[in-house]
Amino acid sequence: MFTGLIFCSRPILRRGRETLRHAAGGKRKKISMRLRVRRERRRFAMQYGFWSVIPPILTIVLALVTKNVFISLFIGVFLGSAILADWNVVAALNDTLNGFVKTMGSSGNTIVIASMLLIGALIHLIEKSGGIDGFVEMMVEKRGVIKSKRAANIFTWLLGVLIFTSGSLSCMVTGSVARPVNDALKVPHEKAAFIVHATSTPVCVLIPLSGWLAAMIGYLTSGGVAEEEAIGVLIQSIALNFYCLLAVLGVLVVALLQKDFGPMKAAEERALKSGELDEPGRRGGEEAQARNARISKARPRATNLFLPIGALLATVIATLYVTGGGSILKGSGMNSLLWGCFVSLFVMGVLCVAEKLYTLNGVIDEMFAGAAGMLPIAFILLFGFTMGTTVKALDTGNYLSSIFLGHLSPALLPTLVFIVSCLISFATGTSMGTMAIMSVIALPMALNLGVSVPLTAGALFGGSIFGDHTSPISDTTIMSCSTTGCDIIDHIKTQSPYCALFAAASIILYAAAGFIL
Repeated sequence: MFTGLIFCSRPILRRGRETLRHAAGGKRKKISMRLRVRRERRRFAMQYGFWSVIPPILTIVLALVTKNVFISLFIGVFLGSAILADWNVVAALNDTLNGFVKTMGSSGNTIVIASMLLIGALIHLIEKSGGIDGFVEMMVEKRGVIKSKRAANIFTWLLGVLIFTSGSLSCMVTGSVARPVNDALKVPHEKAAFIVHATSTPVCVLIPLSGWLAAMIGYLTSGGVAEEEAIGVLIQSIALNFYCLLAVLGVLVVALLQKDFGPMKAAEERALKSGELDEPGRRGGEEAQARNARISKARPRATNLFLPIGALLATVIATLYVTGGGSILKGSGMNSLLWGCFVSLFVMGVLCVAEKLYTLNGVIDEMFAGAAGMLPIAFILLFGFTMGTTVKALDTGNYLSSIFLGHLSPALLPTLVFIVSCLISFATGTSMGTMAIMSVIALPMALNLGVSVPLTAGALFGGSIFGDHTSPISDTTIMSCSTTGCDIIDHIKTQSPYCALFAAASIILYAAAGFIL
């Protein structure tokens, strides 16, 4: 009987084992796949080892020393290609040159660079057609309601926030429009430059509905973020860009409370007691004329600014909604960017022809002239994308993550990214160059270590803006000073304590958020 029970139970046991194997099969396959992926990553990391870190490190060092992002990125790509080509110099140079060509083979990269050029053409046409002057005229007409320093400061801040399409444009327009008001109410030039500067590029990053959208999405994808996820990551990173948020809101608090400290307080006291808007012996900078003057037959028309920018915003939102199946966050950021730039430029071209400012051929000529102004940024993007491809081929992210996994808490990665980005951007004076360098290093590490990508991206973008905001060699620093009449050294001296405070608070917030998110 016992023997029969055993034989009878064998089919049952066999079926039970088969059922268990079937139930666990899927899980075992997933675990096996993960292990194979990890082994492959370790194998590639060991293939180049420490050499995989040299190209990005050299790129950073050269950027700090030469202050030239183009040369630094080119040498970094060449060195990476040399390592991949077993130090065959001719093959490395060939791979470097063809690498730039292959970068344009990616539809995402091409859309980003093309959109950047289209934005340049759009802004140029808006300026030439009187759109900027019309906006300035409209704002100046409201000057009569401004009767105190506090009101002048808030007016300057609000104007800077409203002009979010370009940091340079913001500095030029805000500084030029607000200066007569600030001078009349005895606002020291140091305070005016501080407000103008703090509401330029920091606002552009927080409201990236311009060429910044294309650039920032491009940096995310070059760092390994999937194209279909890039727009969602970018939107999430805005709320985690602590430095830019603190800079913009902090300046508003200072304007509202009229409370200052350090050298800025001394400047305010000097202006109050003596009426001097600059340090004794200083001469206020001349008004910047960098803005393209409108053509003689163009009247100031604010609609020539509002209509194309409105078309850009509406098209981007509509395209995101359609491509996302009813969800803006799931929409195609690349397609929305391309359509938005195209439609807004088309609207601007129609306005120019309808107002008889240009012929059709004239509009096209002006478009090319405007696009030419964006070529340096377009090339930074091209070099940055290619650097990203090279770093991926070297598997630098996996190698670094394998090292830091045992020696650095992944939660501290965003803090480290913010600090390094601050140092690079301050030394080079370029935010986009810093983003191009750091994105291909920081984002792959965040992906490999399981760190919040939006948080890391926010730290990267904020740290990159820090240098653009504080460096004496930054173009926005020079423009802010020239349009407000402030001496560059005085501007750096008076705003540095505030920027240092914002940066220190950001470091604390990133350290805390790294353990929470």
